[in-house]
Amino acid sequence: MSDMITADLVDLDLSADTKEAAARALAERMVAQGRVTDLEGFLADVAAREAQMPTGLDGGIGIPHCRSAHVTEPTLAFGRSAAGVDFGAADGPADLIFLIAAPAGADDAHLTILSALARRLMDTGFTTTLRALGDADTAAALIRGDEDPARGVPSASADGGGEPQAESATGPLGAEGASTGGGAKERTGAAADTEATAAESPAPAEQAENPAHATQSGRPFRIVAVTSCPTGIAHTYMAAESLENAGREAGVEVVVETQGSAGYTRLDPAVIAAADGVVFAHDVAVRDKDRFAGKPTVDVGVKAGIGRPAELIAEVREKAARGETSAPAHPVAGTPVQRAGDSGEGYGTRLRKWLMSGVSYMVPFVAAGGLLIALGFAIGGWRVNKAPSVMDHFLWTQADSWGALLFQIGGVAFTFLVPVLAGYIAYGMADRPGLVPGFVGGAIALDIDAGFLGGLAAGLIAGGVVLGIQRVRIPTALRGIMPVVVIPLVSSAIVGFLMFVVIGKPIASAQKGLTDWLTGLTGANAVLLGALLGLMMCFDLGGPVNKVAYTFATAGIAVADPSDSAMKIMAAVMATGMVPPLAMALATTVRGRLFTPAERENGKAAWVLGASFISEGAIPFAAADPLRVIPSSMVGGALTGALSMAFGATLRAPHGGVFVVPLIGNPFLYLVAIAAGVCTTTVLVVLLKGMRRRNPAPTATDPATPAAGTPKESEEPVAA
Repeated sequence: MSDMITADLVDLDLSADTKEAAARALAERMVAQGRVTDLEGFLADVAAREAQMPTGLDGGIGIPHCRSAHVTEPTLAFGRSAAGVDFGAADGPADLIFLIAAPAGADDAHLTILSALARRLMDTGFTTTLRALGDADTAAALIRGDEDPARGVPSASADGGGEPQAESATGPLGAEGASTGGGAKERTGAAADTEATAAESPAPAEQAENPAHATQSGRPFRIVAVTSCPTGIAHTYMAAESLENAGREAGVEVVVETQGSAGYTRLDPAVIAAADGVVFAHDVAVRDKDRFAGKPTVDVGVKAGIGRPAELIAEVREKAARGETSAPAHPVAGTPVQRAGDSGEGYGTRLRKWLMSGVSYMVPFVAAGGLLIALGFAIGGWRVNKAPSVMDHFLWTQADSWGALLFQIGGVAFTFLVPVLAGYIAYGMADRPGLVPGFVGGAIALDIDAGFLGGLAAGLIAGGVVLGIQRVRIPTALRGIMPVVVIPLVSSAIVGFLMFVVIGKPIASAQKGLTDWLTGLTGANAVLLGALLGLMMCFDLGGPVNKVAYTFATAGIAVADPSDSAMKIMAAVMATGMVPPLAMALATTVRGRLFTPAERENGKAAWVLGASFISEGAIPFAAADPLRVIPSSMVGGALTGALSMAFGATLRAPHGGVFVVPLIGNPFLYLVAIAAGVCTTTVLVVLLKGMRRRNPAPTATDPATPAAGTPKESEEPVAA
């Protein structure tokens, strides 16, 4: 690690007059040291990164950087220009130029060192010392962290009487104390960091004198931030350091999630919930942005986070004072992408998140393909699946041709279901390296008729194989080709072998057995299955159990010619998923006094959500009163599921609610089944809420009795 920069990679008299010439001069030193294999190819990668966003920073700093397959090991080259080179900074040319070269497959430790340098560039003591140094060896040692800026040179003040420079706030590159690229967890989890924040925050007396530093509760204002840039090497961490420093100066608690190249660790949901405002300083999309919805938010480019962090903090405080917030996250039918989670989570929890990652990406394909196929049948008739390819026969004036077109587009969309499921299960486990073997394994599962069971197995195997490969120690020379050649090649070969030769046939047999069982469901068995699916759909209202039932149903219709039993199951699942929100909406309408004002408002939205088959519309009611709402919903859902199966209602579309009723077999009886479940749940909720014991009236001797003249507390009921 310590030889990332040596004296041979330092030029204290850089004579280049353009940023291209400066990059070339420093890159030639890397080539001479064997750190770069193709000069022109590497410079093209540097130029491509520079085209995305200028890399000049205020304070006379230029940090051209890139990730490149032509880099053999992480390398820094430093140049000092007397005339300055224009890197696009607002305050003029840069005299300190760092060329940062990272291999395309740089591991976390290397990226940690690069991010630590980016943070040190925010230390004025570090940059002042670099400007005054006279030899390359000392400059390289200072950048590596072997030399302390406070001891490197005397103070630069003219009279020589100034105080010695403060010791650099950041440690040596690669030291344990350096902030890592893994995100917020490493910076904020230690007790030492907490104590430092407490020591640097204004004392309560200071906050009282300056109310801008404190909230109404007296604690410091709290901000959570996310920083990211296209390469995730330099700007990401510099913006984080700038925001943290500005927060300390303003007496504001700032916790930053750096979404860098080394990955990222999610901020604790409790930290986000406790925050008073949010700052996004980014040039690539913020991952899982919905976590921060509903809070005062400032959204800027990453360079603004570096150059004017105090302004951003002041702006988010002003928005908080005005009550200006971003739009809240709305419940949707699918789940958000679930990543592997913290290492402290149990295996069962992580497995659920991996599976939900695949399901969440698969659901849009199911919805789009299923609705297109259903519309194809509605327009072209029930024999549209026998129509020839629209490439060979398509008449603009014939409805049958349009029906066949929609059917065939939907069929193509359905061919992606299993590969997408497998690919994104592997993605949830191993990030992007898992995508290729996951998709390959999913495609094989489709090819050998292993279906969704094969896709689940392929995704888990692909993710596990990639995680295993990433733990192998790789020679430095191969790191650049690991993510683009080695990992996809080796993992795809292993997954393909296992799927074709080892586990493919048993899984295909199990899938065929499940399909045959569904096809043979009749009479009482079908009714009991409908009741069971209704219980599952209403148990957690969009959670894992709900999604298991939904995925089970969509798996049955995700074929070109689904069985009648599979379409009955899909109809039952959609009907039961509509019951809880519609029942809550009806209950707030007929017995509004049993609900709080907020719940009555949620009830209005629940009409639309329920009609659209969005079970999450009942979550606010279940969260406030789970012991009454969830059992009532499960009873109504079970009744609806049983009736739907008994009535023989069928559905080709996997989503849509009442808007796809024309595509449902036996639509009138289907609506009767939904109405029966909704009414049952409504009656049970109203009865259970009405049976709540009211608090006994306080006696005259009760110390809690309000004094005469004290206004009575609102008699508005609160959820137990």
